[in-house]
Amino acid sequence: MAPAAENDTPGAVARIVATRLPLIEAAPGQELPPLPRSAWIEIDLDSLVSNARLLQGSLPAGTRLDAVVKADAYGHGAVPVARALVAAGVQSLSVATFDEGLELRQAGISVPILVLFPIPPELAPDALRHCLSLTAGDQILLERTLAALHRLNDSAIPDDRRLPIHLEVETGLGRGGLNSTDVPAAAAAIEAAPRARLASLWSHLQAAGDAARTADQAARLGVASSLLEEVGMSMPDRHLAASGGLLAASAPAYDFVRIGLAMYGIVPDGLTVAEFHSAAAAGLKPVLSLRARPVRVTELPAGTGVSYGPTFVTSRPSRIATLPLGYADGLPRNLSNKAQVLVRGERVPAVGTVAMDAVMVDVTDVPGAPVSVDDEFTLIGRQGNETIDAREVAQWGNTISYEIVSAMSARLPRVYYAAAKAVQMRVIACDPVQGGGEIGRPGALAIEEEPGPLGCE
Repeated sequence: MAPAAENDTPGAVARIVATRLPLIEAAPGQELPPLPRSAWIEIDLDSLVSNARLLQGSLPAGTRLDAVVKADAYGHGAVPVARALVAAGVQSLSVATFDEGLELRQAGISVPILVLFPIPPELAPDALRHCLSLTAGDQILLERTLAALHRLNDSAIPDDRRLPIHLEVETGLGRGGLNSTDVPAAAAAIEAAPRARLASLWSHLQAAGDAARTADQAARLGVASSLLEEVGMSMPDRHLAASGGLLAASAPAYDFVRIGLAMYGIVPDGLTVAEFHSAAAAGLKPVLSLRARPVRVTELPAGTGVSYGPTFVTSRPSRIATLPLGYADGLPRNLSNKAQVLVRGERVPAVGTVAMDAVMVDVTDVPGAPVSVDDEFTLIGRQGNETIDAREVAQWGNTISYEIVSAMSARLPRVYYAAAKAVQMRVIACDPVQGGGEIGRPGALAIEEEPGPLGCE
């Protein structure tokens, strides 16, 4: 369905129904309300901030860290993560889509926000209203974006407000961006538009661990930069490296580095970290843990099929625990009969096919009293002396850690910890009379938003 027509009525105020998910805070002297289900994600905000500061300290003087919080902050929860990072001094954020940026603005996030993927051109006036920076990497879409801005007639937006546009340069990824030779004309068109300005030249690495390929990409970005200078245009900011480019030390840092996965405590899969960044990489702390309590633990006789198929049949009398989460929660179905889970600090196998809402675990050999519904299981994270991290889960599923964490479903409650205390909880929906917490932060409930929110440069 095509986007709604632009409403250019002077002074018009759009009704914003709600942010995506309610965020519940622990009221002073009270605990959070009970979880709505017995599978949940824990997010350590102190580790998040520690990682951001560690990575900022690895950047050259004058280069800033831009925190990438796209895909719901890689599954960690965009609003709580963004708030924690901004409070810790992070000066800018990046997302992938217009509505991801709007979610942060509705939550009161005031720092610059860059939308990394081009948006429908007709939404450019809304991006201007909400002070979001846009990406342009196609000449036709850029022309349509500038035309949409030219048609804008909204007296509520100051005449001198200009939409920051980051020109993406095709340097070898083969995914998006203008050829270097097309950059000067595109930059000139942006600068000539009364409602736009050129904010940066940028690109994205294809294989951060490949020094030769990365050097070639940096050279192509350099060509685009030189072409701008040759026509007398001022050099805007430039950015190329992300987590991999920083830790592998394979790419110039330029004006800022877009940090995503590493900020969440995960080194990109298969990356060889540069020796002088090895201490920083080793100091990264995983931010996300995935935990559950079983909804049933029972004895099954030998010869019993477990889950659909069945793809697993007990070969002996077995004690099987049913954990209430499955592929609808982001636990890949291809982990069936491959994954391991922690209980009482012991590794136990997941057995049978991962279902939409359940995964079964064989706890027959766990020492001590029989495992019960009161035991806590860890699917990602530390328990006792054992750890299962996202990279290990990714290896079982023949994928990458990026996919494992970012695929965590919104229906899994997130519990946010600071100073070892549960301070916030995010759920699909909540009962406001349940007690034990409060929904009081900006953006949690329906709001009216005036044109021109925080964050305008």
